Amino acid sequence: MLNKLKKIQAERSDQKGFTIIEVMIVLAIAGLIILIVLLAVPALQRNGRNTAIKNDAGIVAAGISTSVSDNDGKVPTSVSGSNGTVTIVNATSESVKSQGGTTVNDGAAAVVPVAATLTQVPTGTIQVFRGQNCGNTASTRAISVYYSIETSGINVVKCIDA
Repeated sequence: MLNKLKKIQAERSDQKGFTIIEVMIVLAIAGLIILIVLLAVPALQRNGRNTAIKNDAGIVAAGISTSVSDNDGKVPTSVSGSNGTVTIVNATSESVKSQGGTTVNDGAAAVVPVAATLTQVPTGTIQVFRGQNCGNTASTRAISVYYSIETSGINVVKCIDA
């Protein structure tokens, strides 16, 4: 009887393969890795979009500043654009190339209260307001470029004086 038990035990130790527990541990680790990747990808995409919008807002503000200096300090009559081309209309039409293709909307030509300004800038767009600076000070020569980005589910509106 003892010899039979030793023989059975010897046969079992010769078997090769994984136990069910080892397989379950590997599957659990693989599942955690996949979960981490799936959670990280949307955040990376959002950060890329936000960076493109910030860069485009800087390009628009620089283009407006150039247009103002080229036209003896006159503020452009309109600024609009999409798909990478922003048109700045002053005495002549000028255009600048944006990198991210962000939509640029022309805002009011009069002073708009800051609270109203914040609600008029949809996420992922650039809004140009003539007649006010970022401090909401009225001036016929002031231009503000607002852009809205998404950060952790919260929309943040920022302003650049052009």
